[in-house]
Amino acid sequence: MNFEDKVIYQIYPRSFYDSNGDGIGDLPGIIQKIPYLKQLHIDMIWFNPFFVSPQNDNGYDIANYYAIDPLFGTMADFEELVKKLADNNIDVMLDMVLNHCSTEHEWFKKALAGEQHYQDFFYIRSPKADGSLPNNWVSKFGGPAWAPFGKTGKYYLHLYDKTQADLNWHNPAVRKEIFKIVNFWQNKGVKGFRFDVINVIGKSETLPDAPDNVNTKLMYTDQPIVHQYLQELNQATFGQNPNIITVGEMSSTNVANSVEYTNKKRRELSMVFTFHHLKVDYKNGQKWTKVPFDFLKLKKLLNEWQLGMSSGGGWNALFWNNHDQPWALSRFGDPVHFREKSAEMLATVIHLLRGTPYIYQGEELGMINPNYQKIDDYVDIETKNAYQELLHQGLSSHDALTIIQAKSRDNSRSPMHWDNSHNAGFTTGTPWLKPKNQDKINVTDELNHGEIFSYYQKLIHLRKEYPIIAYGNYQPIDLNHPQIYAYYRTYKGQILIVINNFYGNELLYQLPNSYQNQQAKVLISNYDRKLTQIPNHLTLKPYEAIALLIE
Repeated sequence: MNFEDKVIYQIYPRSFYDSNGDGIGDLPGIIQKIPYLKQLHIDMIWFNPFFVSPQNDNGYDIANYYAIDPLFGTMADFEELVKKLADNNIDVMLDMVLNHCSTEHEWFKKALAGEQHYQDFFYIRSPKADGSLPNNWVSKFGGPAWAPFGKTGKYYLHLYDKTQADLNWHNPAVRKEIFKIVNFWQNKGVKGFRFDVINVIGKSETLPDAPDNVNTKLMYTDQPIVHQYLQELNQATFGQNPNIITVGEMSSTNVANSVEYTNKKRRELSMVFTFHHLKVDYKNGQKWTKVPFDFLKLKKLLNEWQLGMSSGGGWNALFWNNHDQPWALSRFGDPVHFREKSAEMLATVIHLLRGTPYIYQGEELGMINPNYQKIDDYVDIETKNAYQELLHQGLSSHDALTIIQAKSRDNSRSPMHWDNSHNAGFTTGTPWLKPKNQDKINVTDELNHGEIFSYYQKLIHLRKEYPIIAYGNYQPIDLNHPQIYAYYRTYKGQILIVINNFYGNELLYQLPNSYQNQQAKVLISNYDRKLTQIPNHLTLKPYEAIALLIE
């Protein structure tokens, strides 16, 4: 299956649509909303995990990889979902969380009960001679990356929450079990797999301390053996079916490694998610801060990944939003004065770059951060830990909450807005997380008289109609311009010029001299601009996006 011309939608099941009134989105709810999904003309849906889980990290702590959590439905519901989506030409991508499993998983329970076979499934180590922890690694959720292994006096490694025990991929028995999991779901008709934090599976068996002043993540990220493990996974599972699409979530990776992960000749993955461009509003690299985004840095990173992946034969997954990020519209657009236009501009940037675009549920409505007014309204474990840490650093509760409002993962996890009612049409019960802003932003109003949804429809249609979007080369234009991100794509004699105004003021922009006065047509414009040739100058309106095709 070609993945270059596909558009993939992401559903966070817990927050999409609740069919039974328990306040939590579910699989039957998704089935009911297939007609809505069909209207967007997406090719595939990536579903966040709905496997059996204690839900300590919203499903990324899996206790049974072969069963649907009753919170979300049954296996029969899943099978119906796959079939009904397929009937509407939409394939299914599942989220595989294979770096770690829940401490409620039978493997961990058997390890705790003393079974050596299963103890070897994990990184279980004795303390150092002085009684300190096995090494100095830090959990990505805060605190040490080690927790006591029962009453044995030993510790187990958890790079994430203490209820998420890291799996020992060095053990062939672990890899064999993982291959079985992937093949089980392939046999259920799944056509895509997203592999969670997959580039941290290559931890050294010796688990050495990080040297002074070295971030501990460098000790386990992108280790060379990850490529070997991915090639094994490919050959034993999805690589046997040319129609499977795969994407790896890559934590703190680089272009060179990502080229290797995705170059087709290496037979590892189809594409990768990377996150550097979503850290340009981090002060000194720290997430839990609030500063304006660095536009020139954003462009530099997008450009670096476009050029680097292209030259090496790699492939990007393109996205602004997902379940772990605050809404891009609240970060890089203007949700107050130019919500529609800045949403459309951001969509244009992503959908016309080289790579496969992903749309996160609600993005096609122009959803924005809910800005909950008290910390108790937030649910996310990382958010609550961060709030306490900010208070510990001396911030006032007001200042700490302001940062939480800007950066919490709960921003994008707030329920989908189906209408303007009290619970946004998401549930008849009490929602697990409060919807906000549904009086202004919801499906019903958007489909009746909005403009963002139809703009996304146009972008998706263009990718199918014009191969230059899916297959063309990329080059930047005016990379140092303080307000414009422009680039061009080339393919079989065609040139596509894409110009995006990232700010809310008008600007007179000079187009490249080499293209001026050539005949061209507007492929898309969020101000419905009409042109028949490339002008010398364009007066770009606030958050204007325009794509011009020279044939």
